[in-house]
Amino acid sequence: MSEVKIINPAYRIETERLVVRCYQPSDAHMLADSAAESAEHLKPWMPWAYGEPEPLEEKIKRIQRFRGMFDLNQDYVYGIFNLEESKLLGGTGLHTRLGDKELEIGYWIHKDFVNQGFTTESTAALIRVSFEIIRIHRIEIHCDPRNLASASIPRKLGFIHEGTLRAKTPFFDRWNDSMIWGLLENEFPNSPASKIKIKVFDANGKSLL
Repeated sequence: MSEVKIINPAYRIETERLVVRCYQPSDAHMLADSAAESAEHLKPWMPWAYGEPEPLEEKIKRIQRFRGMFDLNQDYVYGIFNLEESKLLGGTGLHTRLGDKELEIGYWIHKDFVNQGFTTESTAALIRVSFEIIRIHRIEIHCDPRNLASASIPRKLGFIHEGTLRAKTPFFDRWNDSMIWGLLENEFPNSPASKIKIKVFDANGKSLL
């Protein structure tokens, strides 16, 4: 948990096809179903997938932690929902572990919704929020070099591949390499993310963008 205070008022983001928002305890069933259904798909890249299926009570506690950290401006975890908010398509987040005026975006997508552009769309929305509302200096995306689908997201959105760190990320009994992708505030206007149409709302439903 970062000591750096990055204030993010964006609790809800709407794109043309998605709702990207802070979790609520009532989302526990959707999160449990989506994570369990996608566990085998995610296991090569996400250690937490090995814990699925997780009891519903644990999912509720997890969502409460997500919401608590969001409210305290410690970390910002979002669910990716369809427009009707009847299905959780995946998860994403703006993570504060990098330092002052820097954020890291992470993501996962349900196995039934890969290759439909949802991860790119939700990531572009978070990028625009980061630079236009939170006013940060830099965004990073980290991924395993073998995860070609994950690496394609920053590439599409104008990030620079700044390097690959060897044996950087612990994964059970081994260490995986990690690609580092970066986008700076002065590069954002030329990113496709700057063009995405979004509506953004705070915790009280007030429009921010």
